[in-house]
Amino acid sequence: MRSCMLTAKDVIVVDPEILGGKPVFKGTRVAIQTLFDHLEESSLDDFLLGYPSVGREQAHVIIELASKMLNSFSTQYEGTA
Repeated sequence: MRSCMLTAKDVIVVDPEILGGKPVFKGTRVAIQTLFDHLEESSLDDFLLGYPSVGREQAHVIIELASKMLNSFSTQYEGTA
């Protein structure tokens, strides 16, 4: 996965006024969870076509963050086993 210049704060907004406080892509009303739900059934390109308000770089940042979090969890979990 490529390294992005954007950070989580650049792409994620949590605001109780937007979708009840669910994390969304900044500048949109598209929930972050929608990306992962969509990837279960289709491709990133299809997601981006369906949600044109989300940029490719934004989506890549979210995927990178999820990957890093899972890798961190795996490392922590292995340390307790």
